Amino acid sequence: MKKSLFALIITAGLLASCGNNTAQNEDSSELRVEDRFKVGIMLPDVGLGDQSFGDLAVAGLVKARDELGIVFDYRELGSEPNYEKGIKELVEEGNDLVIAVGYSLQEDLEKVAKANPEQQFVLVDSESDVENIHSITFKENEGSYLAGALAAMTSKTGKVGFLGGMVDPIIEKFEKGFAEGAKATNPNIEVIVTYADTFSDDKVGKAMAADMITQGADVLYAAAGYTGVGLLQQAQDSGVLAIGVDTDQYTYAEKAVVSSMLKNIDVAVYEFIENYTKEKPTGKQHIALGMKEKAMKLAPVRVIDHATRIEDELNKLSQQQFGQ
Repeated sequence: MKKSLFALIITAGLLASCGNNTAQNEDSSELRVEDRFKVGIMLPDVGLGDQSFGDLAVAGLVKARDELGIVFDYRELGSEPNYEKGIKELVEEGNDLVIAVGYSLQEDLEKVAKANPEQQFVLVDSESDVENIHSITFKENEGSYLAGALAAMTSKTGKVGFLGGMVDPIIEKFEKGFAEGAKATNPNIEVIVTYADTFSDDKVGKAMAADMITQGADVLYAAAGYTGVGLLQQAQDSGVLAIGVDTDQYTYAEKAVVSSMLKNIDVAVYEFIENYTKEKPTGKQHIALGMKEKAMKLAPVRVIDHATRIEDELNKLSQQQFGQ
């Protein structure tokens, strides 16, 4: 979905949340807007329309608005040099929770949180030590394990490739899970690993993908943001397969993307708000979500022959490994 269209839909939703709420939660719908639970969210990088973390997080808030009766507002980075200004504005608006999406926001979030110790914050996709910041993290190694298994099942050369955006603990979880899943499926498989040192350059992604393909890799997987989009496109140009990440990236390269490892941030955001509004926890919360919690899964298997059989094998593997 193009950014302008997505932004229009969300803007309409925000306006609706300021009027008569038709939420299923009758008790919430009887409250005035100013009396409802209020959530502010600071979006990462591109903001609305990124077809990734930002859109997923907002989708979770839309569901919370419709089913739990909350109201929400958002900020985007825009032309600002950092996220601090937007986070401060959300605090000043009187939101009950202020959510920041992505570990790239952590430093600015912690700065604002320390200056506002009575305000409650949520950091998605990283863990903070600051007392008034709750954390939602993901077991990326679990979803990536299935991606690695899929890569090994579909590789004809016995070589697969992983591209990371930056060397950091989160991306290393993707790499580790991918390699473990591939090796468990085919102990003789070779996993080629490289890092781009950027999340925002598709040209770098294309070049690094081309290099791995030259080395013999015929199934590629990236945890590298927009850099990874270049990898998908290069895979298609070179006639090899690729596995997307975070969202279903099939539309980026419809002849190459065999599946995607989905990180269901919308589910995580919704469930955190649901639990928080019901239980009203007094202490700091850290929630780590994986396959068992349905926080991640593989998108449908496409492109290849015998896709249904391979999908069935992956479902069995997921049940054996993670009980889901």
